[in-house]
Amino acid sequence: MLTLFIGNKNYSSWSMRPWVLLTQAGIAFEEVLVRFGTDPFSPNSSFKQAVLAVNPVGRVPVLADDGLAVWDTLAIAEYLAEKFPDKRLWPEDVKSRARARSVCAEMHSGFGALRSACPMNIEASLSQTGAIIWRDQAAVRSDMQRIVAMWTELLEQHRGPMLFGSFCIADAYFAPVCMRIKTYGLPVPDTIAAYVGRVCDLPGVKAWIEGGLAEKDFVDADEPYRSAR
Repeated sequence: MLTLFIGNKNYSSWSMRPWVLLTQAGIAFEEVLVRFGTDPFSPNSSFKQAVLAVNPVGRVPVLADDGLAVWDTLAIAEYLAEKFPDKRLWPEDVKSRARARSVCAEMHSGFGALRSACPMNIEASLSQTGAIIWRDQAAVRSDMQRIVAMWTELLEQHRGPMLFGSFCIADAYFAPVCMRIKTYGLPVPDTIAAYVGRVCDLPGVKAWIEGGLAEKDFVDADEPYRSAR
């Protein structure tokens, strides 16, 4: 069976993507939760040492399959798409598939201002903080403007309910952005808010959210706006 090593569900946006993809697609896997602990980025932390045992980069997520370790979210998604072609994890149409890969790659390497200012924190409710971020950080507004434009175009072109019609890797890839929009109360048009709601209602996403809410860990490194949970 596939084994997916992940970090805390409340905080780990990178881990969320393949976990949601596997769960929503109905692909059986074993979850190994490696808690971040108090100082996950320290080279001597228990988190880093545990992950280094399966991934030389020392980061989650990591997918293990019969002695093979695949790390990096996009690499994991591509591996799953090749291993389970019947699940149609990418759109079937070649042009739509290319566009889906493009927007996932854009998410993978971009939107640094949004990532930095609004780290994923499923359990938190930080709308007041989000309002200040929105007011003061033009780069965050710029990132969100691009995301809204992207999602609007795709939803109109493919007529929903997901970005490319039916659920695919792209929706799993942007699920953590949906979490950020909710946590920080970022202003989006009604059509985008409706898409966020549909993503949150996906069984795979709901299961991840429930797991995040059940966690009791408070990781200082992921909590720039609170001193306690």
